[in-house]
Amino acid sequence: QVQLVESGGGLVQAGGSLRLSCAASGRTFSSYAMGWFRQAPGKEREFVACISWSGGSTWHADSVKGRFTISRDNAKNTVYLQMNSLKPEDTAVYYCAGGRLLGYGPQDSDGYDYWGQGTQVTVSS
Repeated sequence: QVQLVESGGGLVQAGGSLRLSCAASGRTFSSYAMGWFRQAPGKEREFVACISWSGGSTWHADSVKGRFTISRDNAKNTVYLQMNSLKPEDTAVYYCAGGRLLGYGPQDSDGYDYWGQGTQVTVSS
């Protein structure tokens, strides 16, 4: 069993930066791919980024490429999402997720077994 707790959300002006953290409990963290998803009011949850268990591969949604970077520190059981050049359309609740994907693509939420509670990110114009 893995528990995920996000932190680092908040209110920021457009053009600003935030770094989200997701702390995981459990000994198997390093064996899971980790992802970030987000859900804006009235919209479906969408993929943001994913990192492989080793950190050797990353995937980012087109909407955040060049602005957001996912990383992980397996020694600290933590995954990060560095968000730069934030835009009002990035406003959403951001969720951390972990799983083995098992044939699902990194952008497919069905590949993730564990989810955090979410952290709110609000970008003002």
